[in-house]
Amino acid sequence: MIGADGIFGHHNGRLLDVGLLNSCRNAYRRPLRGSRRRANLVTMPSTALRLIIVALMAWLPTGAAADDSAARPIRMIVAFAPGGTTDFVARLVAERASVALGRSIVVENKPGANGAIAAEMIAKAEPDGATLFFSTMGALAINPSLRPDLPYSPTRDFTPVAMLALNTTVLAVSPSLGVHSVGELITRARQKPDGISMAVTGIGANSHLALELFQSAAEVKFQIIPYRGAAQAMTDMLGGRVDGIFADAPVLLAQLNAGKLIALGILSEARSDALPGVPTLLELGLPDTIAENWQGVVAPAGTPHAVVARLNRAFVDAVNDPDVRRQLRENGVTVAATSPEAFGRLIASETERWGKIIREKGIKPAT
Repeated sequence: MIGADGIFGHHNGRLLDVGLLNSCRNAYRRPLRGSRRRANLVTMPSTALRLIIVALMAWLPTGAAADDSAARPIRMIVAFAPGGTTDFVARLVAERASVALGRSIVVENKPGANGAIAAEMIAKAEPDGATLFFSTMGALAINPSLRPDLPYSPTRDFTPVAMLALNTTVLAVSPSLGVHSVGELITRARQKPDGISMAVTGIGANSHLALELFQSAAEVKFQIIPYRGAAQAMTDMLGGRVDGIFADAPVLLAQLNAGKLIALGILSEARSDALPGVPTLLELGLPDTIAENWQGVVAPAGTPHAVVARLNRAFVDAVNDPDVRRQLRENGVTVAATSPEAFGRLIASETERWGKIIREKGIKPAT
């Protein structure tokens, strides 16, 4: 930039060609002498102007190339099929965050392998903030211990952006089982080991690990019935083919409110706003029974800090929007927004915790 006191050497982090700009200034100020005076009155300012234009073009952003990254829609990959809880939360939050960012966010579903397929895709993406992963604890904290051949590392290949929400895990039973409290369930299970069937939404899924925590704390043994997702598990629960289920609150909420299932307890630190009358297992004297399925956003490793900070602000503001909070609460989802640093610490601690449980229980992925 040319100021009253001279020429600055930088602009927006770009080095200016000071020598060229000084040449422009000197050309314009060169004294006019003799018979060439009339010609110089016309040509010298024109020469200086041309030099200035060349100098400015050298440091100005390169038009479409500079604006392309900011103008492109952001792709946010979800590791589950459309219509589920994770997809619902991702789309709700993306819609609100896109307003703050001034860029549309396109949600794409890439289900499979407990999130590993989507995670590998993000790990290989360009770290420019244009490709994000809306993930649950499965891909980031469970898979590393469950799948030794995992083609990505949650700590090496991703940059945390923000944790956004928690899904409380609920222990529910069919009314036909005839139990109405955790105490009654434990008594029945101890009387008849492996005699009560319990559905989980996948081998190594959060619901499966929650069941394992309950069995250890209550000193009971269930007949575990694993499913590939919540839909078929719920069908069999309502059809009376299994006695109980461990699943995320949003999966069960409608059936619980309709009286078709009975919630006995939740595996969280505090009671859920969606199910305020249901006690936590901690309240009931069962230690180490926290299994909350968290959700958050990560970006490819190497994404610039300034980009991560801007994304964090947009997503945190989105989940704290009163209307978004209301919709999440009505669907059994608890807002739990964090900084990138706090999310990174959570991923590390949860990976260690669940890895220990997976190894102790000898849990292997479904084949």
